[in-house]
Amino acid sequence: MREHFRWVSGEENVRTYESSPGKFRRFCSRCGTHLVAERPVQPHLFLGVATLDDDPGVRPALHIWTSADVPWLVDDGDLPRYPEWEPGR
Repeated sequence: MREHFRWVSGEENVRTYESSPGKFRRFCSRCGTHLVAERPVQPHLFLGVATLDDDPGVRPALHIWTSADVPWLVDDGDLPRYPEWEPGR
């Protein structure tokens, strides 16, 4: 949820691109890494967890958008998987 997210450093290097109406993608202006995608009208945002410096201390509850998974992506867990959004969203 958006209220649990905050930049702790480097925010001055973040640049924003509106990739489609109302959807904003945030990138590092120094290296080009895609960091966050969001629609400000929604309560959540999408964070590239591989960009974090430390373990966030939480684990996923489910996997969404698995229809876009690459064949070599390995998930050794028993979490629910959905090809698009979780049903009922």
